[in-house]
Order: sequence, then C-alpha cells, then structure tokens
Amino acid sequence: MHIRRMIQATIEARLFKGKAVLIFGARRVGKTTLAKDIMAQFPGESTYFSCDEVSVRLALSRQSSTQLRRFIGNHKLVIIDEAQRVPDIGLTLKILIDTYPDIQIIATGSSSFDLANLTSEPLTGRAYEYTLYPLSLAELQQNHHPLELDDLIPHLLVYGSYPDAALATSDSEAGEIISGIAEKYLYRDILAFETLRNPELLEKLLQALAFQVGGEVSYDELARMLKVNSRTIERYIHLLEQAFIIFRLTPLSRNPRKEIVKSRKIYFYDLGVRNSLIRNFNSPHLRNDIGALWENFCIVEMMKKYGNQSQRVNTYFWRNYIGAEVDFVVEYDGILHAYECTWGSAKKRVPAAFAEGYPGSTFEVMSRERALDILL
Repeated sequence: MHIRRMIQATIEARLFKGKAVLIFGARRVGKTTLAKDIMAQFPGESTYFSCDEVSVRLALSRQSSTQLRRFIGNHKLVIIDEAQRVPDIGLTLKILIDTYPDIQIIATGSSSFDLANLTSEPLTGRAYEYTLYPLSLAELQQNHHPLELDDLIPHLLVYGSYPDAALATSDSEAGEIISGIAEKYLYRDILAFETLRNPELLEKLLQALAFQVGGEVSYDELARMLKVNSRTIERYIHLLEQAFIIFRLTPLSRNPRKEIVKSRKIYFYDLGVRNSLIRNFNSPHLRNDIGALWENFCIVEMMKKYGNQSQRVNTYFWRNYIGAEVDFVVEYDGILHAYECTWGSAKKRVPAAFAEGYPGSTFEVMSRERALDILL
C-alpha cells in the first residue's frame, strides 16, 4: 500500500530554485521512499546515493568540485540518502550548489544534530529544510474511509505510525516491526556520532521518559534516579530530540508571578516506540496510561498537521501555580489556540485563568469522539 507524503508537493515546488532540499526525520520513517518517489519523476535524469555505503561516503568526502562532478555524473537530480554520515557534508553540498547551480540536490538525514549543525553555516541561504514525521492521520486518510480511520486510532495508539507498523496486516506483525525499529535503529546515529560511553543509560533514560509522558519532567529527579548529574541528562535529552525520538514542550508564561516558567514536558514522536520501550502493547481499554497515550497522540498529530503544511508555529503547554492547566497551546498569526486532550467526555471548559490571561485565544477539546474533526 503506497501513501503519498503530504510534504512531497511542497518539496517538488521548491526544486530547481538553485538551493538544496534537506529532508530530516528518524530512520525508517519513509525518507528514502519519499526521495525515490520524487526521483521517479525524472527518469534517466536522476541518480541515488546511499551514504550507508563506505564508497559513497569516501567519494562525497572529496571536496574538489571536479571530483564531485565526476562522481555524480551528468544528472539533473541527485539524491544523497543518510547524508549525515559524510564528514563535513555541509561543505560538500555548498561546493555542489555554488559550482553547479543547475543540479538539484536532495539530501536526507536521520539525525539533525550532525547534518543540521554541519550544514547550518555552509548552507545559509542555500537550502530548504523539511521534517518528515511518521504517518499522519491526514496521510492515512488516503487509503481509509473516515470510519475505517477512526477504527484505526486504537492501533496507532499502541503500535504507532511508522509506515511499516501502521500498515501492518496484524497486531502481532506491527509489534514485531516497531520492536525491531526500536532495538536496531533508535540509537544508531546517536551512538555513531557522539560515541556515548553509556548506551545503557540512554535506554534507561528513555524508559523513564516513557513512563512520564504527559507529566512535567525534572532533570534533577531523573539524574537522581539514574545516578548521574543533571547536565548529563540534559545532554542526552538534547541528543534524543535531535534524533527525532522525543520532543519538548515548554510552558507558556507571560505572567511569571502566577504561571510556571521553568518546567517542561517530553513526548515521543511515535507511540509505538514509546510502548516498545516499556514493553506494553496492551489494547487501549486495558491500559491505565490511556490518558497519557491520548495526550501524546493528539499533540504529535497536531505537530504533524502544522509541519506537513509548512506552517511555522510556536508550541507550549500552560499551567498556573494553583494547578489549572491546558495540554497544548499553539501560537500562530499572533493568536493562541489552546487544546485539552481527553479520552473521555468533550464537556470541558477553558480554565478561567487562561481565558482571563489570554483574551482573544481559542479553546477546543480533543476528545476521542471529536479527534478527527480537529486533527484532519
């Protein structure tokens, strides 16, 4: 079953504008498939290189324009997959773009911490950047009737939205797929590029974060639990973010005397990965963490929705010192849009303190029954 990714049209509209296209996202999220779908529109004029191959890495490490041109040949479109594995890839891409502006480069990276950091300065003004997320509800809608899509949500809550897992023909197959991804691919880039001394700590940290989804996270508390210092925890969390495994929400606060300002919540880009880490693939109706699962699901689907539409937004959660809270707040075009995520009833009202503090904002409840109306 083939699904056209929503950012494909946006990327195609940016081709041959004299800039590289960078596609970031976790391993196995579909970057190679997307790149090859674009490539298929240029038969005979395009070529593909995987930087998982040593020979390709070596060739692209040569920073002579003549050598690079000899390697890529006379192709109009060049795909460089897993480009973060090439040392100084940013400088290599800069040379190609500046010397051969008629060639379109598409580079994919499964870790932004290496590719993005190395490309940020050399490619200033020379690249369009996109993030490819796990499959969104809007993308899955291509092959599902609305009623089927609604019935698919419990499966997505448990096994996640990585393409292979979301499209698996059985729960057992989906569980096997997502467990394999978590075990074989999750830490590959972090371990390769950061040469972490304690990979076991990385897994224990992820497990601790998995159990704290939906709650406020204390680096000091995690440090005490895992018997390391808080700076190590902060560093590891940053790396996990850059590898597209987790993301943080910071608090919205424009009234520090009444609202929390130094906290954060951490969510997983994919719930299948999260559930694999805690080894729990039970159905939603059998779980005591369904509230946290639903909150994570709704928030990441909103992130996909804005990201796939190339809409730049600021995202937060909100809580004041007396305990009133809003799960997710999005700011764009100068307006705050607040969302409460609840697996149960949709009959919730905006907290009075939020409405008073942020007049003109909107408020919606993302309940189980109203999810598709908001998320699609």
